Amino acid sequence: MKALSKKNIIKITALVLMLVIVNLLIHNGTIDSYIELNLVLIGINIILAVSLNLIVGFTGLFSLGHAAFMSIGAYTSAVLTRNFASPFLVAILVSGIVASLAGILIGIPTLRLKGDYLAIATLGFGEIVRVLALNYDYIGGAIGFNDIPQHTNWTYLFMMVVLTVVLIDNFIKSSHGRACISIRENEIASEAMGINTTFYKVLAFAIGAFFAGIAGSLYANYFYFIKPDSFGFMKSIDILVMVVFGGLGSIPGAIIGALSLTVISTLLQSIPDLRMVIYAVILFLIMIYRPQGLMGDTEFRLLKKKEVKHNVSSKGE
Repeated sequence: MKALSKKNIIKITALVLMLVIVNLLIHNGTIDSYIELNLVLIGINIILAVSLNLIVGFTGLFSLGHAAFMSIGAYTSAVLTRNFASPFLVAILVSGIVASLAGILIGIPTLRLKGDYLAIATLGFGEIVRVLALNYDYIGGAIGFNDIPQHTNWTYLFMMVVLTVVLIDNFIKSSHGRACISIRENEIASEAMGINTTFYKVLAFAIGAFFAGIAGSLYANYFYFIKPDSFGFMKSIDILVMVVFGGLGSIPGAIIGALSLTVISTLLQSIPDLRMVIYAVILFLIMIYRPQGLMGDTEFRLLKKKEVKHNVSSKGE
């Protein structure tokens, strides 16, 4: 009954209307191919930022290898759809699962590390994936993998973005999500309370990798062509910047960060040499004047302040 509340019905209706209206605008040409391209990039970046925020923002694990999971998902989907003519939904699901398994594989030995050591380990994992892709001829090697069927459209993209946000938001609000947040706040105290910190670290890593794999699948099946250098160290940094810019530990912040920086990157295409300089200046200003990011730790709870005020006033009485 809670899922069918009036507020949730309004939200679902608004989402369905958005899906239908944008589809109509694309089909009648109001939204041209350039705008559609940027919508796809925004959607993919939202999935990447929200999934990385689960790892970095909510669980407190400093990962620099998120682009590697995106790469694994992209190549898996490309092989399935081009070489085996698999249905796109199957390719999306398998891409997420393969990326998640890779997350578990790298997570079990490395997540006992903390801070900078963990960052270096995940960075090394990303480079291993990139070098393997460069030298594996079955997926194109350094030349790249081309002739990938273009299955990604607004419907698939919108569904995957909504699914990512809803599932990760519900995970964070569950007992498992609270366990991840407790690890971020104080790992020693979490262990003392009986929380299996290694299990929850690996779980967060696997879930984040799963959705990064889905983002990779959407990317590969929209752009026809992928190459290992598209998923290098700088791509991981781009995703991390979106999370920090929007606010660590905030799903709305990750969405706004991904949206803002994708639009900024699009506007700076005419001056690519200054793109990273401007990125650095933005980060510098954020760290000085708004270190918690644009949204801080804001979540989808609009009535929180009112409840606090009510409690304070009742204590005064």
